[in-house]
Amino acid sequence: MIERYTRPGMGAIWTEESRYGKWLLVELAVCDAWARLGKIPKGALKTIRAKAGFSVDRIDEIEKVVKHDIVAFLTSVAEKVGPDSRHIHLGLTSYDVVDTALSLTIRESLDRLLADLRGFRRVVKRQALKYRKTVCIGRTHGVHAEPVTFGFKLLVWYEEIGRHIVRLENARRTISVGRISGSVGTYIHLDPRVEVLALRSLKLAPAKVSTQVLQRDRHAEVLSALAQLATSIEKFAVEIRHLQRSEVLEVEEPFTKGQKGSSSMPHKKNPVRCERISGLARLVRANAQVGLENVVLWHERDISHSSAERVVFPDSFIAADFLLAEIADIVRNWVVHPDRMRANLGATRGLIFSQSVLLALTRTGLTREEAYQVVQRNSLKAWNEGLDFRALIEADPDVRRALPPEGIARCFSVAPYLDKIDDIFERVFRHES
Repeated sequence: MIERYTRPGMGAIWTEESRYGKWLLVELAVCDAWARLGKIPKGALKTIRAKAGFSVDRIDEIEKVVKHDIVAFLTSVAEKVGPDSRHIHLGLTSYDVVDTALSLTIRESLDRLLADLRGFRRVVKRQALKYRKTVCIGRTHGVHAEPVTFGFKLLVWYEEIGRHIVRLENARRTISVGRISGSVGTYIHLDPRVEVLALRSLKLAPAKVSTQVLQRDRHAEVLSALAQLATSIEKFAVEIRHLQRSEVLEVEEPFTKGQKGSSSMPHKKNPVRCERISGLARLVRANAQVGLENVVLWHERDISHSSAERVVFPDSFIAADFLLAEIADIVRNWVVHPDRMRANLGATRGLIFSQSVLLALTRTGLTREEAYQVVQRNSLKAWNEGLDFRALIEADPDVRRALPPEGIARCFSVAPYLDKIDDIFERVFRHES
């Protein structure tokens, strides 16, 4: 378990107290349904609703003897309710309660994540708009490519976050089901109307068909969505880690008052929070694999999934909640260095404009191959000898025959790289309120 990274809201959802509380909600919903169908006397239902409760310590004490958590839970509840407790758990099997309650817990956790994810998306949008025209170098394979803007980079994040919102919403729909259908799902000791009534009160849909458990492809979808979210958060963190390298230094994660970067080197400001994100994201991805393994159960059900789910669900949600809060705070409070971005544009001494020169030459009548040879010849000379690419181009006789000085100058302007930025932003935000 990763209690160290547990934030109060998400952590509270996955406590033992919360788990048993949801079990009790399910049991009471079933009692209400039976009472509406005339199976439980109204007086007994009134007593059950008034007295039903549990003690976590008492459940633990009983479970040490009976070795069954639901039996221990029901015993604790019965001790509080008294004789009318005989009406509780009528016709149910353990996983009518456990799986339905787990769906409630997962749905509550997804609601929290979705609210925070939408908030993070708003943070990214503000930063994208702020740096819409802040020019920086675009990199492919880690190598300087052509100019982009820092806001454009963040716009890519913004769209990606939107897809995660859709994935989590889809996972929420998939998991918002319960089952009150008995030992192997055939309602042999139940009235199907009990399931409909009980789940309606819990705002869950009945699974159209189930065995003794809800099928675990639903749960695997949730864990996979969390893994994908964690992976994108790590992607954002890795970008920041690269941009914080001493040789780059375009962006830094927040370094707070009193913070120390190293026990031995006082000058260090390390991207430790982003590195922590990378580490925890690996756990969330690994847990998604467990979710996939849990889909494969014997016949109508075995218990191999149960112990694993008690670890992977709280850990994945707690980790995802922490990761989301962490990256949101980093992006909200990071330090951006536009001057360093401008300086890095010149790090390759004009090589980032090679495609502009190539296209300008082809427009004069040179074949693409001829133009490519001219540009590459000068590019490699600039790269290998540490020379200025623009100076080499201006001095090349093949270029001078094809392009006038003003034509060459236009090739080395950053301005054209900003021409379409507003159009791209407008396309992304066009349908937003």
